[in-house]
Amino acid sequence: MHIPPDWGVFATLLVSFLAFWMVFGWIFFGPFLKLLGDREHRLKDLNDRTERLLQEERTAVKEREQQLAAIRRDALARRETERRQAEAEAAKMIEEARAEARVELDAVRAGIEKSIDAAQVELHQMAQTLAVELAQRVLGRPVNAGGSLNN
Repeated sequence: MHIPPDWGVFATLLVSFLAFWMVFGWIFFGPFLKLLGDREHRLKDLNDRTERLLQEERTAVKEREQQLAAIRRDALARRETERRQAEAEAAKMIEEARAEARVELDAVRAGIEKSIDAAQVELHQMAQTLAVELAQRVLGRPVNAGGSLNN
C-alpha cells in the first residue's frame, strides 16, 4: 500500500514550524543566547581581571621582597657600624683604664720606693744605733756615736 504525500498538511506543518520557530526564537532562544553571550563575556572579563590582579600581586610581592632585602642590608650595615663604634669605644675605654692604672701603679711604686728608702735610712740608723750599743756593751765603755767605728 502506498500513501501519497498530502501537500496541504505538509505545507501547514512547515508554516506552523516556521511560525513556532520564530515565536520561540523571539521569546526563548534570543534572550537565552543573549544571556549565554553576556555570561561568556562577563566570565572572560573576570578571567582577564583575575590575571591582571595576579600579575599585580606578583609584582607587589617582588617589590616587597626587594624592599625587605634593602631594609635587611641597611639594618646589617647599621648594626656593623654600631658594633665597630662600640668596639672602638670599648678599646678607648680599656686604653684609658690602662693609662689610669699605669699612673696609679707608678704612683704606688714611687710611694713604695720612698717607703723603702725611708725604711733603709731608718734601718741604717737603727743598725748604727744598735752597733753603737753593742760596741758599748762589748767594750764596756761609751763609744763616740759621731766617730767611726773602726777604733
